[in-house]
Amino acid sequence: MIRKIFTIILTTLTVTYSVFAQSENDSSQIFIQHQFASNDYTFNSFLLPGLMTTYGFIVLKSKDLKKINEFMNINIPHSAANASHLADDVLQFSPALMVYGLNIAGIKGRNNVVDQTMIYVMSNLILNGTVQSIKNSSNEQRPDLSDYRSFPSGHTAEAFASAEFLREEYKDKSPWYGYLGYGMAVTTGCLRMYHQKHWVSDVVAGAGLGIISTRLSYILYPLIQKKLFKIKMQKTVVMPFLKNQALGFQLVHRF
Repeated sequence: MIRKIFTIILTTLTVTYSVFAQSENDSSQIFIQHQFASNDYTFNSFLLPGLMTTYGFIVLKSKDLKKINEFMNINIPHSAANASHLADDVLQFSPALMVYGLNIAGIKGRNNVVDQTMIYVMSNLILNGTVQSIKNSSNEQRPDLSDYRSFPSGHTAEAFASAEFLREEYKDKSPWYGYLGYGMAVTTGCLRMYHQKHWVSDVVAGAGLGIISTRLSYILYPLIQKKLFKIKMQKTVVMPFLKNQALGFQLVHRF
């Protein structure tokens, strides 16, 4: 079901982008020109987040490494039991919201807004499917003893996925966008430990999963995009046109 919904959304947005990419002076001339989403990730770019995620899984089975979790939990300050979690709830999405804020301000990222949105949606589909599956099977109790869904940290995973999204879109403009995004992501992870919602290994693994999810979406999305765009180009398209103040419909078929 999720796959079907994602395909429908992707196809709709791709068609919409193509329509609005036509000439402003003569809308009857249809130029289906599209710059596919791009990235420069290599295998090595997955090594560090992969190691971070692997560390979290190893801790689940290691009594000795769990002592590090306990040591950190004892020696860091904690909030009151009824303290607000609003800061970490908002910060996890803040880097992604910055991408749209920068677009509104006229500072364009590496990809257009449609592609940015689809990449972020794909990243969250990968992320949430993975995190929730692991949470349901890991059975790790939270430091505050509230439940057994501690591993991995979903807030941290979302924050680092958003931070990588911001970094990738604006790294050609300035590295400071990435620094700011990752600063918010690290703060989110620290807040989760401050509120005793996660162990340090939960946060480390969540960060790794978040980065991997976004980097995978940047690799997979252009492949899906090109396939769907090719299919769309082979079909008949009916759309409105406006020329010399005359409104009508135009049928285009690619043989």
